[in-house]
Amino acid sequence: MATPADKAKDPGKGHTWRRYKDGDHEWARMNDIIFTADATDKCPTYVHKSPPCQASCPSGEDIRGWLNIVRGIEKPPKDVKWQEYAFQRSTDANPFPSMMGRVCPAPCQTGCNRNVVEDYVGINAVEQFIGDYALANNFKFQSGPETGKKVAIIGGGPAGLAAAYQLRRKGHAVTLFDDHDELGGMAKYGVPGYRLPRESLNGEMDRIVNMGVEVKLKTRVGKDVALKDIESRHDAVLLAIGCKAGRMLPVEGGTASNCISGVAFLEAFNQGRLKAVSGRVVVIGGGDTSIDVASVARRLGYIKDMKETERPEYIVLGQTAHDVAVTAKKEGAEVLLISRQPVEKMNAAKHEIDDAQREGITIQGALSPTKVILDDQGRAKALRVVKLDYASGKPVEIPGSEMDLEADLIVSAIGQAGDFEGLDGFDNGKGLINADKFYQVPGKQGFFVCGDIIRPHLLTTVIGQASIAADSIDHFLNKQEPSKRPKVDVHHFNLLDKLKEVGLNPMEFKASDYKPTPAEGPRPIDQGLRGTDGQGKAVGGYAIHNYEDRGDAEISKSDELYLGHFPFVERHKRVEKVPSASEVLGHFEERMIGLDEKQTVDEAKRCMSCGMCFECDNCVIYCPQIAVKRTPKAESTMGRYVYTDYDLCIGCHICADVCPTGYIKMGMGDH
Repeated sequence: MATPADKAKDPGKGHTWRRYKDGDHEWARMNDIIFTADATDKCPTYVHKSPPCQASCPSGEDIRGWLNIVRGIEKPPKDVKWQEYAFQRSTDANPFPSMMGRVCPAPCQTGCNRNVVEDYVGINAVEQFIGDYALANNFKFQSGPETGKKVAIIGGGPAGLAAAYQLRRKGHAVTLFDDHDELGGMAKYGVPGYRLPRESLNGEMDRIVNMGVEVKLKTRVGKDVALKDIESRHDAVLLAIGCKAGRMLPVEGGTASNCISGVAFLEAFNQGRLKAVSGRVVVIGGGDTSIDVASVARRLGYIKDMKETERPEYIVLGQTAHDVAVTAKKEGAEVLLISRQPVEKMNAAKHEIDDAQREGITIQGALSPTKVILDDQGRAKALRVVKLDYASGKPVEIPGSEMDLEADLIVSAIGQAGDFEGLDGFDNGKGLINADKFYQVPGKQGFFVCGDIIRPHLLTTVIGQASIAADSIDHFLNKQEPSKRPKVDVHHFNLLDKLKEVGLNPMEFKASDYKPTPAEGPRPIDQGLRGTDGQGKAVGGYAIHNYEDRGDAEISKSDELYLGHFPFVERHKRVEKVPSASEVLGHFEERMIGLDEKQTVDEAKRCMSCGMCFECDNCVIYCPQIAVKRTPKAESTMGRYVYTDYDLCIGCHICADVCPTGYIKMGMGDH
């Protein structure tokens, strides 16, 4: 199959699609003859499924929903601008659109069905526009009616803040404890400002705090305040302490003074303490953290005649400080990043790897550290590694391939663990906290957990966990059993909610009030009471015309769509200011420049709205019986744009064939 790059060079290459192939005119089974054309009892029904972008999003955002708002398909309520409406839909699951639009590796884009046409929809680019517009226009969040319940959240990173947001929406009081000078956790102290501007991050955090969240900074639970006191003053406790303890190299010599963790390195930089590195830096990792360490080291540079007390390890450990006047004389550092995985298999996002190499970082894969070589003073002077062979599918050391990599500073970014000082009884023995599927701490009633402390992963992952944890806490506070999580656990489109929003909610049904019309004739009271008539209107106004919601159980796949509907449209890409190796020293400007409004709308229009009608009119135009009709405007809304007159339908399935989104299925119906 042609790759997106191939198609970009030659739009015609690979951009062909046929629903039916040669030989499809021959019937393989009798069932195929029975259930086709005018010999079938199957007529169109309208089936909503979750698109793969949402199913791939750990936060569970209604991505298709806010893309359809941006493109103008789903209309906002009166007196609400589309930008604000898209913001409201986006933040239902994730309160950080500006942040996530910049730093999320976007698994949603990997899952996007548009990849089989030419290239994915730039979901994170649209999300960045929504987030930046919201900050510029001071959009706010609303709290729910106060419940009188109090929840303590320990940890003010993305997970803790996202949970605070969801809990305040439910009306619960929240007190957030954090041991740093500022909120933000790994987003503030782990992600460099040139990737995530602090103005954007602070703005999105402040919006959550302004919902009425009480914040206690520089407060270490277990040291400054006892956990038992926290527990006694609150109805529930959520642990979102993150993984602030970086794992050191588990090899001989790995505890040398100039062997430090990636977490400590980035925190020292983001706090403004670390202003220079050593001349030769070796970073061990392969994930996004290791890329950030290497990129920061290249930007910081080194001081040729560095004093012993100004070596970076002393700064990171907080023992000394850099002299600003001296650091003005910096030169470019030699930075080498190594990984046990081959470069093409590294966990870091490919574009981050490409950017790092452009910045002058040397990256070598399939190398495994075996020993840190020490000098006479006990400092690391080299890292001994051995080459790995993956021919068998597993890493095998190659005998005789050992080599020493000279280093003045070695940074280990190979994993993280939690800091459990004062939190006895929570460490599962692996530096993490166990959680059940509802994010309750097993064996500790009233305690919940979310974020990296369960398993270090993506920012979007911890935000999704926070949402589920908040639901579980809400059920606990209301003395309810946790609700069963759906198979496709996302914040997806709900037609009933949409009908209520636009004032078209179905009538309340009471079987005792039901009286059949003369046209209906006598029938059992349990038959057809909330069905639809031949013209697609709800009998008694109780039902929605043959709509079925499978969004919580099924994902709309590309082979269900009519891909021939979609012409080649090149992705609208953001401008990335990635410095070259000669420009990188001292380059701390934001790298990602967002799309303007027109580009954003045009990019949203590339969304194929998988699993949901986007009002293309194909079914109306191609129906040979004029059986598919538009719903009257007074009764129409998103997801309720067309209906089928079953008195005219012959079951030819043309409407299903030409539906670009896979929304029409040959299923229910009677003719």
